[in-house]
Amino acid sequence: MKYMLLLGGDMGPEGRAKNPEMAAAYDRVGKWFEEYTRAGKIVGGHELQGPHTATTVRFQDGKPMVVDGPFIEAKEVIGGYAIIEVADLDEALGMAKSWPGQTTVEVRPIVDHSAD
Repeated sequence: MKYMLLLGGDMGPEGRAKNPEMAAAYDRVGKWFEEYTRAGKIVGGHELQGPHTATTVRFQDGKPMVVDGPFIEAKEVIGGYAIIEVADLDEALGMAKSWPGQTTVEVRPIVDHSAD
C-alpha cells in the first residue's frame, strides 16, 4: 500500500547553515532517507523550497485567483514529502515515528485508481 508522509517543519534549508544543531538533525534526516530508500520503502519524494517561494491558486466565486505565498494558517510548513510503499498503516506509522527531524509527520494513504 502506498502512503505519503508530509514532513512538517518550521525552518527551511536557509536555516541549516546558521544553526549547527539543525545541521546535525539534517544529517540524521539524510541517513533516514538513505536507509528507507535502500530498503525499497521510499519510492519517491522531495525536499521543498521554503514557503516564501510558494504560489497559491484560490477560488473565489468559482474564479481562480493566483496569489504569492502559501497563506496556510499554521506555524509549521510542509518541508518535504516521501512516497512510501509498505504493507499497511502500522508500517507507515512505524516509519513516521522514526522520523529523525522530530517534527510533525502527517501520514495519508494514496488513492489507487488502478483498482477502479
